[in-house]
Amino acid sequence: MAVELKTMEIKKTQQLISEVSKEVKEIPNNSRTTNSRKIGDFLADVKGELSKISWTTTDELRTYTKIVIGATFCFGMGVYVTDLMIQLFLGTLESTIRLIGG
Repeated sequence: MAVELKTMEIKKTQQLISEVSKEVKEIPNNSRTTNSRKIGDFLADVKGELSKISWTTTDELRTYTKIVIGATFCFGMGVYVTDLMIQLFLGTLESTIRLIGG
């Protein structure tokens, strides 16, 4: 399934690029401006770069999402436990100071 999605996305991208390339090629050379050439070069570069991309599969994405959620939960629990320890330490310190002071 992931391979099918990847293939479909690549085909859609290639289709869009080919449509834009056809439109750019239909413009006569004598009326093409510098900006049109830049756009054509840009689209050719985009097409080349899109062919280099390796997309994340659905299973990889789910795994990475679970890792991020788990790490966020663990970090939050660590902050919570640290906060409790600091509160306990300060409460004990306050009680000790009150006993010593009077």
